[in-house]
Amino acid sequence: MAELGRHAAPVLAAWSISGVLIVGLIAQTLVAASRARRALEKVERRG
Repeated sequence: MAELGRHAAPVLAAWSISGVLIVGLIAQTLVAASRARRALEKVERRG
């Protein structure tokens, strides 16, 4: 890993926040896809 020196804390904080946001967006996408799949199956069953 590169020597970050005095910038290590802000850089690592930014990376951490970015990682958490990306994981959150992926989770939100998976939940939305699951809900949409269930809704579609419900509509298809009704005919």
